[in-house]
Amino acid sequence: MKPAISIVAPVYNEEEVLHELHRRVAAVMDETGETWELVLVDDGSRDRSAEIIAELHEADPRVTGISFSRNFGFQVAVTAGLDHAQGQAVVLTDADLQDPPEVFPRMIEKWHEGFDVVYGIRASREGETWFKLMTAKLFYRIIYRITSVNIPLDTGDFRLIDRRVVDAIRRMPERNRFLRGMVPWVGYRQTGIEYE
Repeated sequence: MKPAISIVAPVYNEEEVLHELHRRVAAVMDETGETWELVLVDDGSRDRSAEIIAELHEADPRVTGISFSRNFGFQVAVTAGLDHAQGQAVVLTDADLQDPPEVFPRMIEKWHEGFDVVYGIRASREGETWFKLMTAKLFYRIIYRITSVNIPLDTGDFRLIDRRVVDAIRRMPERNRFLRGMVPWVGYRQTGIEYE
């Protein structure tokens, strides 16, 4: 039976946090009552990430692992995760827990209300330098001005995507992908939620 929700997390040298990621995802998702899977895409890690993913799968078959032969980059890892995700909705999240799993239920609630994309909007970016904050803000405002695609400001890749959107993205032939631009480009009902 296919899960209702797939959580896709690219992994690169995340051995220290993978057990905690699984623990928090499982706690949150089991509370929702939704069936779920956790798809961890090891993007050529040089640490024990691939071994830990295999251990997590042995302990919990809801965990699926994909392992690359080398580092191909974030966009390729997310694309592989979308290709393997079986859920009716897919949550894209970072493995390092900067996107808190505790936000998943609010995203799922908006999905049940009829939204096809629910993206996370960071209310604050604690711990980042002023240079990082300013360059990120500047980058997205420049992209917003030079493209006809309405990329939501101050959002990352943390989002829930309905199966229809996932399938539309999978059909796109682009090889050099920028998912933050592709998701709004395909359309459908989209909304955002703020989180700390």
